[in-house]
Amino acid sequence: MVLRENNDRWPRNCSVQPVTETIENLSRETRVFPPPADFAATANVDGSEWARAARDPLAFWERQADRLDWAERWHTAHTWSPARPTGGTDAAGEPELSIPSAEWFVGGMLNVAVNCVDRHVVAGRGDRVAINFEGELGDREVITYADLQKRVAQAANALTALGIVEGDRVVVYLPVIPESIVITLAIARLGAIHSLVFGGFSAEALRFRVEDTGAKLLVTSDGQFRRGKAVAVKSQADAAVAGNTILEHVLVVRRTGEATPGIPWTEGRDVWWHDAVGSAADVHEPQFFDSETPLFIIYTSGTTGTPKGVVHTSGGYLTQASWSHWAIFDAQDNDVYWCTADLAWVTAHTYVLYGPFSNGATSVLYEGTPNTPHTGRHFEIIERYGVTTYYTAPTLIRTFMTWFPDGLPATWDRSSIRLLGTVGESINPAAWIWFRENVGRGDAPIVDTWWQSETGAAIVAPLPGVTHLKPGSATLALPGLVVRIVDEAGVQVPFGSGGYIVIEGTWPAMARTIWRNPERYRDSYWKKYASRGYFFAGDGAKYDDDGYIWLLGRIDDVINVSGHRLSTIEIESALVSHPLVGEAGVVGVADATTGQAIAAFVIPSVTIADDPAAARGFEAALRAHVTHEIGAIAKPRDIVIVPDLPKTRSGKIMRRLLGDIVDGRELGDTTSLQDDSVPRLIAEIVRDRR
Repeated sequence: MVLRENNDRWPRNCSVQPVTETIENLSRETRVFPPPADFAATANVDGSEWARAARDPLAFWERQADRLDWAERWHTAHTWSPARPTGGTDAAGEPELSIPSAEWFVGGMLNVAVNCVDRHVVAGRGDRVAINFEGELGDREVITYADLQKRVAQAANALTALGIVEGDRVVVYLPVIPESIVITLAIARLGAIHSLVFGGFSAEALRFRVEDTGAKLLVTSDGQFRRGKAVAVKSQADAAVAGNTILEHVLVVRRTGEATPGIPWTEGRDVWWHDAVGSAADVHEPQFFDSETPLFIIYTSGTTGTPKGVVHTSGGYLTQASWSHWAIFDAQDNDVYWCTADLAWVTAHTYVLYGPFSNGATSVLYEGTPNTPHTGRHFEIIERYGVTTYYTAPTLIRTFMTWFPDGLPATWDRSSIRLLGTVGESINPAAWIWFRENVGRGDAPIVDTWWQSETGAAIVAPLPGVTHLKPGSATLALPGLVVRIVDEAGVQVPFGSGGYIVIEGTWPAMARTIWRNPERYRDSYWKKYASRGYFFAGDGAKYDDDGYIWLLGRIDDVINVSGHRLSTIEIESALVSHPLVGEAGVVGVADATTGQAIAAFVIPSVTIADDPAAARGFEAALRAHVTHEIGAIAKPRDIVIVPDLPKTRSGKIMRRLLGDIVDGRELGDTTSLQDDSVPRLIAEIVRDRR
């Protein structure tokens, strides 16, 4: 295998200089999987795409923008004003920097919803299925693009009647149901700005987002189905907007009905969906908006400090969302695509909503949890709809490994699967192999994607018809993008070393600002490497000897043991590769001797006998395994057996909460957790150990 046959794939100016501070590279992965020959033969993108993009990146992105329908073409492809010294000093006495500003496809006019719905109907594809919806209780609905066009038109007319106009903010607090997609597209159709909030968030988390955006409208439901039960939601929504004088209306979807009686109601403010939307006309004449019109605000998880409202705009975001979905997932006309992300997560914005619908894809939308009413629900759905592309989180894959320790049974037909994808955290090699062998039948390529809320679309990912895959590696930067791994000073580290992952320059889908706080945008992402023009959002990564990129998690999660900077991801991967471990979360904790020590929180894949001797034997086996896999320096001081880990709805382990528990600190913001009872449970286990 020759990996450097096309040098345009690799970062420019690739010479390396002396390194000041890096993250140690502990593990090695030698397995390589080339694309299946039949897949490569029909893939949307071939290996020449990197060279074309490198020759003229602006022309490359203009070609991708031409995949969309524009009411008026742009006159300038791109403008960029980087963060530069102003000559003054800031409050900390450091050189003051200007606010960076990027524009893409300047002067272009388009309507995002028209590109996602109407144009497919106009092209004669109205009968194509847009959404196969499956409710948690088993209710199902098939929605064609013609159906979706009518529903979005009705919702847009209803929003107009409620006073929503271009630039207004609308917060959407709904479960994963078709109405969530319909209202989101309707908001975009009007040139308004949506902010989707996970339906399991607390009233306080919702309150912050409603108030920070200055929303005029909140869209919610009477309740939602969760793990087989109807849970009231409207009371949470009411608590979040109590005393709010800016909000004008609350639009309520009737989802749970009589299963959640006694729904609170405020006359004059609250409006039923079936009254407002159901009675509206199903034809709507769209307007067209400037390419830089804000499209949505998405809030970062807020594990430390106040959540940041990241702002994405229309033309550049849709261009990259559409192209990257088509290229990474090799979107074909006969595909049935399923991204399992909750609609409030950025992955769903890009790879449930805007990417797939802009490409006329047929998607699966599932409301519920993966083990309701049984642990094979996802595979039952894959069989029912003939899913060809399945995109999910490593956290769920590791959970499947604990549910099916002997591999997936032949109960469910998975023969339709041709492509798999992962997102949210680095995937452990053991989980990657399990996913390929069990869900992909041993031959489906896996596109492991690295990106962030701030990047808007995937940045590092394989092209499935081209890239040779390594289990656990996101592989290479996509065409049109330049990614580097650098040390503290911004110097690129040598192959085989780790550091901070940065993006050079700008790209169409990048966040333009933080809502009402451009200084925080500058300081959070551009200040650290302003002199080099690098975007940095806080992740660590390493190169292997071939230049492949391996993500190492947040730099806040790097552990410094006796001067050795170790990645939590590599230690977790070593633990998960042990057959008795289903999931693991690793953190650095205070240690009087080494500065920091390693604490591992482990979910066993088997039942561990409830006695001290069995626990000690289990812990000793894991320490020996980590020592064998990556070295004694990475051996955990503490191993804590837990039933669950604190995870965000997007599947990220909130490791800092684990460190807070061990070190006895007050817990940070937990509003983004799937289950906010988990930290309390783990704290009790830690107290009992002491």
